[in-house]
Amino acid sequence: MPVNKVKTDTTLYPSTLENIDTALYDWVSDLHLTTKNNDGLISTPIVWLGTERAFQIKNNKELRDKSGKLKLPIITVNRESVRKEANFKGAFQADIPETNDFKGGSIIIRREVQQEKTRNFANADSARSTKGDENRRKENSKIVYEEFMVPSPIYITVMYGITLRTEYQQQMNDLVSSFISVTGNRNADVIRNNGWSYELFIEEDYTENKNVDNLGEDERMFETKVSVKVLGYLVGEGTNRIIPHYTKRETRAEIRIIRERAIVGDKRPWLNKDNFDFKE
Repeated sequence: MPVNKVKTDTTLYPSTLENIDTALYDWVSDLHLTTKNNDGLISTPIVWLGTERAFQIKNNKELRDKSGKLKLPIITVNRESVRKEANFKGAFQADIPETNDFKGGSIIIRREVQQEKTRNFANADSARSTKGDENRRKENSKIVYEEFMVPSPIYITVMYGITLRTEYQQQMNDLVSSFISVTGNRNADVIRNNGWSYELFIEEDYTENKNVDNLGEDERMFETKVSVKVLGYLVGEGTNRIIPHYTKRETRAEIRIIRERAIVGDKRPWLNKDNFDFKE
């Protein structure tokens, strides 16, 4: 009965600005922020401001009323700035150049045993030492590894603005309290997406803006902005990268030096006639 070989599919996604944006958006979504209104406990919708307004109106019709105004409460997320700082070098203090070939890559992020080639070395050694018994167990020091390599990361600081908009003060208290207490006393957390991890820091100031002191006819609104700093990194150039985003290489299990012998003439001195005394 044939044995089906199980082959694992390894997919590595590059770390890009979009990947960092998605990680932050998912982090805010995973907070599951809720508050109360006249209908009871409701979930607060989260909107990424990078999309066009026309798309938001058509795709999320429940976010606006019949007149086109946003329904409160609502949370918006926006990327404000990206900065490459010379002092922020991350775990890699020096620039590690890529391998000068068509594959590229400079840093090993994953290592696996290449089962088939490692087995071939073990069977060959076993066959030479056990007279053809290739299935006999023997310690094998010739192991072939598959190494996955990526370019050296470029560290950046990304600033985000999370804006909370509510109609009542109690709703704002519910939402702001979650951001204050979610990171405890350390003000830091880790966000992840597609296998990459980034450090997140919530700034100490929570900027408030409200119009309750104005007795005009404008709609009452409470607004609080939460500033978030993400220490991220970029791996590769994204869609503009010519060579692969990651490469797979195999290690050497054995190094052999071939020795060639060239024999010109007969160099055996004991067969030379000059070394013998022949008497007739």
